[in-house]
Amino acid sequence: MKYEQIPNSLFIKNREKFMRRMRPKSIAVFNSNDIYPISADSVMPFEQHRDIFYLSGADQEETILLLFPDANDKKHREVLFVRETNEHIAIWEGEKLTKEKATEVSGVKTIYWLSEFDKVFFDLMTEAETIYFNTNEHYRQAVETQTREDRFILDCKQKFPAHAVAKSNPILQEIRGIKETEELELMQMACNITEKGFRRLLDFVKPGVWEYEIEAELIHEFIRNRSKGFAYPPIIAAGNNANVLHYLENNKECKSGDLILMDVAAEYANYSSDLTRTIPVSGTFTQRQKDVYNAVLRVKNEATKMLVPGTLWAEYHKECGKIMTSELLGLGLLVKADIQNEKPEWPAYKKYFMHGTSHHIGLNTHDYGALKTPMQANMVFTVEPGIYIPDEKMGIRLEDNVVIQEKGEPFNLMKNIPIEVEEIEELMKK
Repeated sequence: MKYEQIPNSLFIKNREKFMRRMRPKSIAVFNSNDIYPISADSVMPFEQHRDIFYLSGADQEETILLLFPDANDKKHREVLFVRETNEHIAIWEGEKLTKEKATEVSGVKTIYWLSEFDKVFFDLMTEAETIYFNTNEHYRQAVETQTREDRFILDCKQKFPAHAVAKSNPILQEIRGIKETEELELMQMACNITEKGFRRLLDFVKPGVWEYEIEAELIHEFIRNRSKGFAYPPIIAAGNNANVLHYLENNKECKSGDLILMDVAAEYANYSSDLTRTIPVSGTFTQRQKDVYNAVLRVKNEATKMLVPGTLWAEYHKECGKIMTSELLGLGLLVKADIQNEKPEWPAYKKYFMHGTSHHIGLNTHDYGALKTPMQANMVFTVEPGIYIPDEKMGIRLEDNVVIQEKGEPFNLMKNIPIEVEEIEELMKK
């Protein structure tokens, strides 16, 4: 891995939090992701399942974590199974986790080779009454591929039909949403790398540059700072492309007078950052562009202030809608009649701002975290309002990542990334 090794104290704490919430005499099992094929002998780059990484730090395929707090033998209360390595694998694929290294990375003292899993698991299930399955219940999930986790669940139900079943996901939603200090430091690192990429662009962008050239500048800067790349597919949208919310082609020329909306950010050690900035291709905003930009910025600043302990996510979005409505009236994009005639399920402001303002961020860009209960300190949210005006071939979105504090306004992990009109124009002139 490109990142510096993370102290295993983080993963020890994470496992302790999870196990405190387990039922008596229960086992929880977490599987790594598959390596997905493309065709022939080609495969996609491996991405570790974020849950097993969160609980163990093991960033390797064919890995299983087993947690059994009530195991009769203390050594089986935490067990990590890893792929057995040998000289042949080392030559063809490189270094893999040894048993000693697996303990060093994870803090788990009992390490077995993966080939031993079925025997050990059967023995431990004779002591257990409940099995925790790790299903994907994220509110944005739309997964059609059968995962390694799915196959394990099907096999386990057949072999152990008499065991009670529980879900890991509600526990993970609760504990992963509130970040430890070490996690905040890793997320700050991801944001710092993103800042370097953005500042590099301010010196690079000019009329005639292509969107994919901007993407190339970013990936260079990210990787040279120990990121493995983008935290999510980059959106680099010049002109009217900015009105396609998930524009991914990045294949158009950036022309004089256009704005470029860039939703681009680095990951670090599997932790995401999520940045959006909108800048003028020519280095200077027109007055109309400036007016719309500053309206979005005001909404972002006001929305940020509301991210405090006790805030309810659904109510927060309603309030953000009211603030946006006021700004759209000021820009002449809405009139009072639009508000009077709006439908409750689709308020008038949605014509120009059709997505949410904030989501959890962490090991996933759209991370786990409680959404139906009050916000808590050390939750990390994006703040990303936008105004999209296809008739003016203009789309502006601004986004930062902020940490909710015990008291006062949240801490902005992206506070050093330029956002004010004057600062962006000044830096682009240089």
